[in-house]
Amino acid sequence: MAKAKRPNTPPQKAPAAAEIPQPAWVQPRPWYAWGLFLLGFLLYANTFWHDYTLDDAIVITDNMFTQQGVAGIPGLLQYDTFYGFFKDPSKARLVAGGRYRPMTPVMFAVEKSLFGDKQVWAGHFINALLYGLTGAMLYWLLTAMFRSGREQVFVALGAALIFVCHPVHTEAVANIKGRDEIVALLGSLAALLFAVKAFKNKAPLWHLGGAAAFFMALMSKENAITFLAIIPLTFYFFTKADWKQTLLHSLPAWGAALLFLLIRGSVLGWKLGDPPLELMNNPFLKIENGQWVAFSASEKMATIMVTLWEYLRLLFVPHPLTHDYYPRHIDIGSWGQWKALAGLGLHLALGVYALLRLRGKDPVSYGILWYLITLSIASNIVFPVGTNMSERFIYMPSVGFGIALSVLLYRQFKTPDGNRLSTGLAIIGVAALLFSVKTIMRNGVWKDNYTLFTTDVKNAPNSAKLRNAAGGELFTQAIKPENEKRREAMLREAVPHLQEAIRLHPTYKNAYLLLGNCLNYLKDYDASIAAFRGALAIDPNYKDAQENLFVTYRDAGKYFGEQRGDLAKALQMLGEAVQMKSDDFETLRLLGVANGVGGNMPVAEQYFNKALEINAGHADTWFDLGITYLSMGNTARHNECIAKAQQLEPGILERRKK
Repeated sequence: MAKAKRPNTPPQKAPAAAEIPQPAWVQPRPWYAWGLFLLGFLLYANTFWHDYTLDDAIVITDNMFTQQGVAGIPGLLQYDTFYGFFKDPSKARLVAGGRYRPMTPVMFAVEKSLFGDKQVWAGHFINALLYGLTGAMLYWLLTAMFRSGREQVFVALGAALIFVCHPVHTEAVANIKGRDEIVALLGSLAALLFAVKAFKNKAPLWHLGGAAAFFMALMSKENAITFLAIIPLTFYFFTKADWKQTLLHSLPAWGAALLFLLIRGSVLGWKLGDPPLELMNNPFLKIENGQWVAFSASEKMATIMVTLWEYLRLLFVPHPLTHDYYPRHIDIGSWGQWKALAGLGLHLALGVYALLRLRGKDPVSYGILWYLITLSIASNIVFPVGTNMSERFIYMPSVGFGIALSVLLYRQFKTPDGNRLSTGLAIIGVAALLFSVKTIMRNGVWKDNYTLFTTDVKNAPNSAKLRNAAGGELFTQAIKPENEKRREAMLREAVPHLQEAIRLHPTYKNAYLLLGNCLNYLKDYDASIAAFRGALAIDPNYKDAQENLFVTYRDAGKYFGEQRGDLAKALQMLGEAVQMKSDDFETLRLLGVANGVGGNMPVAEQYFNKALEINAGHADTWFDLGITYLSMGNTARHNECIAKAQQLEPGILERRKK
C-alpha cells in the first residue's frame, strides 16, 4: 500500500533579531534621564542643612571678593583664584602654575547677593541640582553616541547609574567648593553632546551652545581641557566622520580653549613656575640632612603608581573614603611596593588593550581611553598638582569607568531575545544600591569641619595636613563658650594630632602655631613657648607666631605671679613679653604689679606710669600706682592717684577691700 505524500511546506525560518520580542525597558525612554536626575539630586538631599566645610573658606566664606556679592565679580575675574582668600600676591600661586577658576566663585558671589545668610543652604541645593543634571546629561550623551538598540539603552542606563550613585563623588558634591568639578564635567559633556548632534543632524548651530558650554567648563576647572582629545576620540569611535569632518566639529571646542588660555595667561602669566619646596603644596619632597629635597625620579614615579592603583581600587571598592590624601598618607613610593607594581602593571595593561582595540572601535577601549586621558592632568605625571591624589580627581575619569564596565556587562549577558540583559542590569542595580547607601552615609561626614576632620583622621592617620586640621578644629571648637565643660578634654585630644603633624612634617609652621595655642589654653606655658619658637625658627617673620608668643609670655607672667606665687618666673615671662612689645598696656601693668609685690617700688612706679600713658582711664592702675606711692612714703601722690581712681570708678575702694 502506497504511503500518503506529505504536503509541501516551506521550512520554518528563524525569526530575525528584530522580530524577537524584546524586554520593554530596552527602548529609550525620556523618563530614564529625568529619573537619573532625580536620583542624583535626592542622593545629596541630606547635605542641604550642612555647614561650609574644607576649602569653602577659600572660595566663599573667607574670600573677600565672593563676600562682596555681585560687586566682587570683577576681582574674581582678574586675579588668581586663591588671591581673594590670602589677600597677598606672594601667596596667590602656592601651587605650580597658579589657579584660574573664576566660574564657580562668580556663581557663589551671585548666590551671596541673592540668598545672603542662607547662601550655604542654597549652595548645597544647587550642587545637588547640577549633579542630578550631570547624570541626565551623561545619559543623553551616551544615547546619542551609541547606535539605537539594546546596547545603547543598556550602556547609557548602566554607565549613568554607576556614575550617579558612586560614593567617590561625595567630595565633589557634598563640599560646595566641589562645584568646580561638577560644572567642568557638566559643561564638557554638554559640549560633546552638542558636537555629536551638530554632526548627526547637520545643524551647525549646535556648535554655538557647545562652545559656550566648553568655555564655562574651562573657566570652572582646567582639567576640562582634556576634552580636546575626548571629542575627536568620540567621533572616531561612534560616527562615520572622516578626519576632516572630525576636525571641523572639534574646532568650536578648540576656539573656546584658545580664548580661555589667552584670558588665563593674561591673568596668571605664561610660566608654570617651579614646584614649591613646601610639603603641603608639593608632595614629592623628603628631608635629607635637615633640608627638603625632591624625590628621585624613581621615587616620584613609584609614588604616582601607588596613587593610580588607589584610584582604580576606589572605583571598584570605595572604602574607606577620606577627603585627604596628603603626605604621608601616601608615603614615599618604591618599586619594592606591590601597589606601585600593581599600579604600573594595570595601567600598562589598560593602555595596551585600549590601543590594540582602537582600530576595531571597541567601546571598552573608548571607556579606558576616556579614563586615562581625563585622569592624566591630575595624575602628577604631566605636571605637579599640589597633592598626591584626591577623590575629586576621579570625578571626570569615573565616566570612562562606567562606560567600560557597562559595555563588558552587556557583552556578558546579551542574548538574541535580550532576556538576560535584565540580569546584567540587575547586577548594576545592586551595585548602584550599595553605592547609594555608602553615598548617603558618607554625606553625613561632610556636615561640618569638626565632623569631617575628626572622622577622616581615623582613615588617614599619616596625613600631616589632616592631623593638623583635626587638631586645629578641636582647638577652634574647644574655645567656644558652649564647650567650656569639654574644653580641657578637647584640647588634650588636639595636642597629639598636632604633635603627629609635626613629626610627619617637621617644618609645618602652622602645626607649631596651633600646638602652641592649645598648650597656652592648657596653661602649659613652657611647652607653648617652645612650640611658638619652633614656628619662628622655620619662619622668623611669621606674624601669628610672634603675636601668640608675646601673648603667651604675658599670660604666663600673670599665671605664675597670681596663681603659682612664683614671682621670679612671673618677672622672667613678663620681661620677655615687654622686650617683644614695649607698648602693651597689660604687660606694663602686670610688670608694675609684680615689681610692687617684690618690693621694687621705683620700678613698679615706672611701669605703672608707662601703662597709664597708654590707657589713662584704667582705674585699677591708678589705684595700684597710689599704693606704690604710699609704700614709697609719698602721701600726696598717693592721695592724688586714689582720687583719680575713685573718679573713674566710684566704688573702687569697696571693691578693692574685698
